[in-house]
Amino acid sequence: MDSPRLAVLIDADNARADLIEPLLAEVAKYGVASVKRIYGDWTQPNLGSWKQKLVAHAIQPMQQFGYTTGKNATDSALIIDAMDLLYTGNFDGFCLVSSDSDFTRLATRLRESGKTVYGFGERKTPRSLIAACDKFVYVDILRPEPAAKPTPAKKTKAKAGEPATPKAEAAAAPKLAKADPQLKAMFDAALEASVDDDGWAHLGAIGQYINKQQPDFDARNYGQKRLSDLVAATTGYELQTRKGADGKSGAHYMRKAR
Repeated sequence: MDSPRLAVLIDADNARADLIEPLLAEVAKYGVASVKRIYGDWTQPNLGSWKQKLVAHAIQPMQQFGYTTGKNATDSALIIDAMDLLYTGNFDGFCLVSSDSDFTRLATRLRESGKTVYGFGERKTPRSLIAACDKFVYVDILRPEPAAKPTPAKKTKAKAGEPATPKAEAAAAPKLAKADPQLKAMFDAALEASVDDDGWAHLGAIGQYINKQQPDFDARNYGQKRLSDLVAATTGYELQTRKGADGKSGAHYMRKAR
């Protein structure tokens, strides 16, 4: 099956150049970036940090002069292009990279036409834009984590008749997610909608249900890499992995702890 074709449209005034690499890697999870365009007034020095990134990632800069002080012509240019791309019928979804609420109506209009809309922005992004997207990702969680320095093993004195061995390190317990009432409420509602007769629910169904209610939900917002990690790190729930028919692949299920 072919990957969804996506149009990536970036508001240069409301996006960070230093995060473009992890952002495009995130976009690749959802489909192929068939179009990559960035909008701004490239005669202004504040966009200088973007120029090298454009060449490295084949992003097409779209020049838009600010004709009137106080008016954002860049937004209008991006919106017009998005509608032109929509009418070509060549795209399955759109990635809007901005924290500007002015794109709320655009996101809504694209979804009304049956297109999937992915939003990428900062924590300051207004709720209206987040809710207008199918999925919204906070760009700060895309920043790569610094590599941890290895800790040298400590040795202990051997008992009589025993060889010296490195000191056994206690198994690191999973870092518990913050006891967030909103998180628990989301899990409980998703379980109620997806649970089977034995009280278990497929984790994929849980994630889909929550994302429909909260487009900005992401396990990485809670310091975990995956939803399964978040469930395992949250008190009050059990996680079970079941092997597939091939005996290798597994599916995750969760339920309330008993």
